[in-house]
Amino acid sequence: QVQLVESGGGSVQAGGSLRLSCTASGDTSSWNTMGWFRQAPGKEREGVAAIDSSGISTAYAGSVKGRFTISRDNAKNTVFLQMNSLKPEDTAMYYCALRPGAWYPASWSADVKYPYWGQGTQVTVSS
Repeated sequence: QVQLVESGGGSVQAGGSLRLSCTASGDTSSWNTMGWFRQAPGKEREGVAAIDSSGISTAYAGSVKGRFTISRDNAKNTVFLQMNSLKPEDTAMYYCALRPGAWYPASWSADVKYPYWGQGTQVTVSS
C-alpha cells in the first residue's frame, strides 16, 4: 500500500506563489507517474500537472502552463508543484496522486488511472 501526504497549501493574494509538496511512503517504487489534481467547489476534479519517474517528461493543463512547474526528488519520494502568478480561479483543494508503472502522456490527466491519492491541501487565492 502507498500513502501520500501533501503539504504547502494556504491563502495568498492574486499574483502570489505557493509550493506544494507530496511525499510518498509505504510500498513505493520510483517507477511511477505522479500527478497533481484539483477540485473547486461545484466543479469536477481536473488534472493540473504530472511527471514521469525520471522527471524528464511532464504535462500541464492549459490553464496553468507557464505558471506552474512540477518536479520530483526520487531520493525523498517527493513531488513538488511550484505555483506562481496565482489567480483566484486557482482556488481549489489540491490532491497528489500516484500511478505505478510507465508514463502514458495521452492519459496523464485521467484521474481513474491513479489508484493512490493523498488527502488534499487547500489553496485559496484572493483578488
